[in-house]
Parts: sequence; structure tokens; C-alpha cells
Amino acid sequence: MIEIEVVCASAERQILRAFAVQEGTSVRAALAASGIAEALPELDLATVPVGIFGKVVADPERQVVQSADRLEIYRPLLADPKEIRRLRAAKAAQARQADQ
Repeated sequence: MIEIEVVCASAERQILRAFAVQEGTSVRAALAASGIAEALPELDLATVPVGIFGKVVADPERQVVQSADRLEIYRPLLADPKEIRRLRAAKAAQARQADQ
């Protein structure tokens, strides 16, 4: 058995689960064993993006967890960061023009 952690943050709360899995367990199987699906039923663990220590896992069905891995469940962005920066810059430019 190896110890791992699964973390997920929704808009309302954060969940951290530490537990043990068998060696050779896939990322997707570890997520299913974590109980996160029951705690956050709005998540579709079959399709949700997942990472290990901040690096996205390309194939969670084949990627095997290692001892002390921290699996991170990523939620979709509500707004595109590039679009937010563009809007903020446009607003600042308008404010500068209004001051002149």
C-alpha cells in the first residue's frame, strides 16, 4: 500500500483526502477510491482534468500514482485570464483618456 492525497476546491469549499491505495493504481482509480465523487457530486470524475503536484496528467487511465503523490482535481475556469487582462487594460486606457 502507498499513501497519496487527493485535493479539490469548489467555489464553496476545499477537500483534502489522504488515504492508501495499492501499488499500480491508476490516477482515475485513485480518484474513484477517494470518495470525492460523493462529496462533490457535480464533478464528473471520468472527464475532469487532473494533475499531480501542478502538472496535468495526460492519460489518467494509464498514469500510475506513486507514493506521496498529491492528485489535484481542476475545475473549469469561470473566465479566461487573458480576456480579463484585456478588459482591465481597456478600462485603464479609457480612464487615462477621461483624465486628459
